[in-house]
Amino acid sequence: MDRKVEEFDVSADQRASAARRRATRSAIRGSLLGGAIGDALGAPIEFMDLADIRREFGPSGLTGFQPAYGRDGGAVTDDTQMTLFTAEGLIRADNRSKSRGSCHTPSVVWHAYQRWFETQGGHVKPELLDGWLFTNRWLHHRRAPGNSCMSALAGGVMGTRDQPVNDSKGCGGVMRMAPVGMSVARDPFDVGCDFAAITHGHASGFIAAGAFAQIIAELTVGEPLVEAVRRAASQAAGTVGGDEVADALTMALDLAGDGGHAESIERLGGGWVAEEALAISVYCALARDGFEEAVLLAVNHGGDSDSTGAITGNLMGVVLGEDALPKRWLDRLEGRETISEVADDLFNHFHTDRYGDVTDGDRYPGR
Repeated sequence: MDRKVEEFDVSADQRASAARRRATRSAIRGSLLGGAIGDALGAPIEFMDLADIRREFGPSGLTGFQPAYGRDGGAVTDDTQMTLFTAEGLIRADNRSKSRGSCHTPSVVWHAYQRWFETQGGHVKPELLDGWLFTNRWLHHRRAPGNSCMSALAGGVMGTRDQPVNDSKGCGGVMRMAPVGMSVARDPFDVGCDFAAITHGHASGFIAAGAFAQIIAELTVGEPLVEAVRRAASQAAGTVGGDEVADALTMALDLAGDGGHAESIERLGGGWVAEEALAISVYCALARDGFEEAVLLAVNHGGDSDSTGAITGNLMGVVLGEDALPKRWLDRLEGRETISEVADDLFNHFHTDRYGDVTDGDRYPGR
């Protein structure tokens, strides 16, 4: 009798573990694909004000994919591109750690951003242009890359928190940080700050990125969104230079009970700078329950629609999982297969023991 009970308990544990793995994989795929959907929704209206959006698409604003960048819908921008290269850098750093025993992860991610810079018309050392992700030709399209990212990467010197390369707090640091939260079990806040500081030297620029990474990390393991945001706001408030981020997140929490309105978004700002982009996205994710409702709210305003759409999509996707993403948008999403593969590679590297001490170094060289 005791033996049968023990066998049942082991089987129950195994089933629970398998269910957790499935949920985590769905959350990671949901976040990366959801972020790309939000990005693609916002791309056609990124530089339109709210009145023009409503004049063009009606009083409800944009309600689905519209033509952009030569596609009839579903085109992504630099937000999705840089998110994928952030993920690539994390995986390559993991391979380097396993094969060499040590790794300075920000440097590996800096090299990943250099590859992205090459796809946008920049020029970097040829020996850096390796790995599978760079071979995806759909990524080699210039999609309104941010000035701070481009100029920082063109300078050839990696920015750090202690040695910033500029004083930018543009949203280009925060919008690419979701993979950090999906992969870094310890200190996602600090890692997100370090990665954003590669290109954005203002404290609000990299602290907002750290807060976003921390929120995604908590959501990936099933923590409630509102509690994750409160803890991120507290972490920002306790960090030198983090008051703007903490205040923006607190305001988003305060406004979130109003049901979601474009006018409330504009109280939070335009999203062109990091703390505003994160606050708008948090507000949209909290004010609306469904994926579609949240991302449409996030893009229909007179600010940086693709970035707030992308961040909101990351948040809602990790909370609701892949199955919550509208099929009509997934089917038309540019790069869907590549994005799904990167999500699965993140999952396999950081949430399973698939690789152990073995690496997939041909796909993701450890440098």
